[in-house]
Amino acid sequence: MNDYLYDLFRICCDAGSEIMDVYAEDFEVEKKEDQSPLTMADKRAHQVIEEGLKKLAKPLPVLSEEGEQVPYATRKNWEQFWLVDPLDGTKEFVKKNGEFTVNIALINKSFPQLGAIYAPALDTFYFGEVGVGAYKLNGASNVKPANLEELISKSTPLPEVHDTKVTYVVASRSHMSKETEAFIDSLNGDVQVVSSGSSLKFCLVAEGKADYYPRYAPTMEWDTGAGQAIVEAAGGTVKRFEDDQRFYYNREDLLNGWFLVSKSYG
Repeated sequence: MNDYLYDLFRICCDAGSEIMDVYAEDFEVEKKEDQSPLTMADKRAHQVIEEGLKKLAKPLPVLSEEGEQVPYATRKNWEQFWLVDPLDGTKEFVKKNGEFTVNIALINKSFPQLGAIYAPALDTFYFGEVGVGAYKLNGASNVKPANLEELISKSTPLPEVHDTKVTYVVASRSHMSKETEAFIDSLNGDVQVVSSGSSLKFCLVAEGKADYYPRYAPTMEWDTGAGQAIVEAAGGTVKRFEDDQRFYYNREDLLNGWFLVSKSYG
């Protein structure tokens, strides 16, 4: 497994610590141009992540929600880059329901290779490498592994397959479209909806706790890169709605189309 994942564990935990410091306080909420919320936690986490990634042995370009906009003319030539959402689920952060995450993905030739997701309020770290495997670590802030091997040894392999006749569909707490409702209605048998915020929806599929995550509503590339890597590392799939092909990245328009995440493993 790629040694970068050990570095991402440290970086995610450091960013999570900054986020939780703000979470414990009364904080101001700004509005960005698209009217989405922005807090000091977003800014502080971005700074920690950007500085951490720049210190790695092989520095790569960083595309972050809270970083500078990079023209497509520049980034279209990137073979590899870090795709970052310093605080995914800012709405959940503002609501103080704990369902927010730090997302970091390594994109290699337009597809996710590595993914790291840390939920600081839950103190749970998810990580994976496509084609190798995915893992979950509870109580992450209390674990001080010396290297990647020790990190893996303390973590639980994913998926944790659940033998059940129920079909679970994970949907957003903040975004439920008519198309998502129609997908749920199209499924046969006993179907139950599991609500969750941020990239934790991907993690539920990777864990085997959900069979599907239909996202028939807008997202951005940094919302999905890390989650896709972890789902695929666990044996699942993330497919475009329009042609059922694997979801890819570093497009000219960073606004994602619709997609379906599936637990396709046995």
